[in-house]
Amino acid sequence: MANNIISSLGGGSGIDTSNLVTQLTELERAPQENRLNSRQEKLEAQISAYGTLKSAMSEFQSMLSPLANPDTFAARSVAFPDTDLITPNSLDPGAQAGSYQIEVLDVAQAQTLVMAANSDKDAALGASGELSIQFGTWTYASGNPDTFGVNADKPALNIEVEADDTLATLAEKINGSDSGVQASVMKVDDQYQLMLTAPSGEDNAMSVTGTDDGTGTDATFLQGLNFNEAGLSAGVTETQQGSDAVLKINGLEVRRETNEIDDVIDGFNFTVNKASVGESINFSVESDSSVADQAIRDFVEAYNSFYETAKNLTGYSKDENNQTIRGDLATDGTAKSLLSQLRSVIGSEVEGVESGFTALTNLGIRTELDGTLSINEAEFSSAMNDNFDLVADLFAQKTSSSSSFLEVGVGTRGNGAQPGSYEVVITQDPAKGELVGADIQNLFDTPLDTTGGGYTFSLEVNGVASSTITLDGIYNSAEELRADLQSLINGDSNLKSSNAAVDVGFDAVTGQFSFTSREYGDTSTVNISNQSASMDALGLGAASGVVSTAGQDVAGTINGEEGFGAGEVLLPALGSSGYGLNFTAKPGSAALGSFTVGFSRGMGGELSSLIDRFLASDGAISTREDNMDNQLDGIASDREDLDRRMEQYETRISAQFLAMERIISSLNATGDSLDGILDRLPFTAQNN
Repeated sequence: MANNIISSLGGGSGIDTSNLVTQLTELERAPQENRLNSRQEKLEAQISAYGTLKSAMSEFQSMLSPLANPDTFAARSVAFPDTDLITPNSLDPGAQAGSYQIEVLDVAQAQTLVMAANSDKDAALGASGELSIQFGTWTYASGNPDTFGVNADKPALNIEVEADDTLATLAEKINGSDSGVQASVMKVDDQYQLMLTAPSGEDNAMSVTGTDDGTGTDATFLQGLNFNEAGLSAGVTETQQGSDAVLKINGLEVRRETNEIDDVIDGFNFTVNKASVGESINFSVESDSSVADQAIRDFVEAYNSFYETAKNLTGYSKDENNQTIRGDLATDGTAKSLLSQLRSVIGSEVEGVESGFTALTNLGIRTELDGTLSINEAEFSSAMNDNFDLVADLFAQKTSSSSSFLEVGVGTRGNGAQPGSYEVVITQDPAKGELVGADIQNLFDTPLDTTGGGYTFSLEVNGVASSTITLDGIYNSAEELRADLQSLINGDSNLKSSNAAVDVGFDAVTGQFSFTSREYGDTSTVNISNQSASMDALGLGAASGVVSTAGQDVAGTINGEEGFGAGEVLLPALGSSGYGLNFTAKPGSAALGSFTVGFSRGMGGELSSLIDRFLASDGAISTREDNMDNQLDGIASDREDLDRRMEQYETRISAQFLAMERIISSLNATGDSLDGILDRLPFTAQNN
């Protein structure tokens, strides 16, 4: 631009000032731009290096998961023979080790009832009322159902039947009840029938009572479904009785409701397929330390791989030409600190492990001069064979308590809890809400007949009110009535939908019924209302002197600091060293004084927790990356500033060259004028 101006003036020095201005500007820009480029390249390389470091950390952490899991050190193996009598399904960590012999004497069956024959499964039944199913045990006389004992642990099922219901919709209602009863509509010859299949087991057989409310077009349909002590309807057929699976385990006879059994041999789940009296299956469940052995070796290999990557990033290494290469994070204090912290955990004693094996060196794992880990096979084998439990304590999470009255748990915030020992003092036992009736001694000298609907009441459990509950049976003992009360109450739809339930008891000494909520805490309550006059005979009437007592939350201290009670669980104060742990107290804990509990994350847990903190959104790596991103933003801003300064610099020197050209042009003009004058002087003209 300056050259064009100078040219337009018709003169100039003859110098290419435009090119000169460009070159001078580039010379001025170059060192500053090079510094910015160097800073940017370094930051971008560091950001990329942090990505590599994070990836290596995550990969290492994934290998810590099995190491931190107590199940790894409780692995079991089973040598099971090839047989069609039993199918092994699963073997849990910690399953009871031992040698076993199983003989299958009988398989479990589910009671099946067939009823309600109809020519059209989709035709309205015209019935209105309630279909009630209770579960329990039938006794048989001459092969026919005789007496029924209620299973108090299984809530009754109550189905509201409407006039427009069909066999199909009635089956849908039953199947949607989550009671375990399976309802099917089966076609037999030219008729459709409702088939009800109970949960398997002798104690899960069904007693069915249909109650018509008289508003339907068929006022007796539901009564025709009765299969109970009071009467067996001709239209109902029991096609299969309920029975238990019966086995002998090492000579001991046991019975179970289902053919899938998971509580005979703790941790071993198997299915009984068929009975074969006299034929035994022999097998053994054994500890399997090979799982833990491999997990530890994988840990060492994973750490060495991670350390090699981290060392190359934060230190110096040699290339294939033996040239020294400086890592992109060699001068990064944050990265070096992270690696130092991990190495410190690797080389230190594990917090919370106060005796036995407290460090990796105890089982022959050592740190070499180059920083990697190595395994002394002789020491490692000795530790695994002779002190396997101590090896487990070193690596895996562990909690302990000085008493079975206080259990220790680790919550979702367990990463923040400080490993070590805690002193827990329970100052108030947890309690459940309870209602106790009046004395009813001698009530059952003769059978109690509650048929006719005269025994009704409502129960409120944990603030949830039931519908009206009606007794409708003949009871020969307090136990029969107790079981029926519990089944009817816990089968109430209002209570079931709120997961509110009670345990009904009867004290034979005091002659009192009791109703105890299954929940602990100050919201745990049981109250009775809307009792009919007949309930006085059961000690549960409005004038019977029924006593209700609310539950209470546990209270106590952890290391002298007041905790927060929620039901039977005591929680440490927010921000305290134990926050993240929880302590479940049993009634009677307050009388036992203080408890000593322990918590350790183990080596695997400590390393994983440390990496979690490093990789967290507010962790050290994220903070460092944010800082580098801000520096890159600053470099971009510096480039804009540099561009503005260079524009100003170019404008300034262009103006200076323009002024110079003007002066030179003026001097040239003056010189030309003087040459003309000299040419006209007498002497200079003659010489010329």
